[in-house]
Amino acid sequence: MLRFTPRLLARPSSVGTQSGGLRPPPLALLPPIPLYRRLLRAHRTYLPPEMRLLGDSYIKSEFRAHRDVENPVHIVGFLSEWQTYAQRVEGEAWRGEKLDMGKLDKMSDQQLGQLHELMSAIREKELGENDPEYLPHQPPAPPTTEGEGRG
Repeated sequence: MLRFTPRLLARPSSVGTQSGGLRPPPLALLPPIPLYRRLLRAHRTYLPPEMRLLGDSYIKSEFRAHRDVENPVHIVGFLSEWQTYAQRVEGEAWRGEKLDMGKLDKMSDQQLGQLHELMSAIREKELGENDPEYLPHQPPAPPTTEGEGRG
């Protein structure tokens, strides 16, 4: 699982800063396993079954893919983004929210491809639910040649 060092768990002090302690300190990051559980619980509580299945499988694959990461900056970024996501799902602030262009610019080609596939799947589902005459996207049938099968 993601490896933590005591330095990653330390919280910044407001002593000597310009805010002088007037702002509340940032929320401490949850360790990976409690955050993982919180995410799955949030999906179970706040998402419809279809979205929950998609979200749960995505969370599981992302946490597995980042299991052996040792770069502290990457770990903090990963955990903080997932923690922000959990807070949004729990508060239902994610509905209708637009994607931040700064985050979009930082995505790799693979991430952009995944995002496009997700967007396409959501649109297909919405069209299927809202338009009774809509036929789901299907790959084209293979071409047949004239005279085939005649003996």
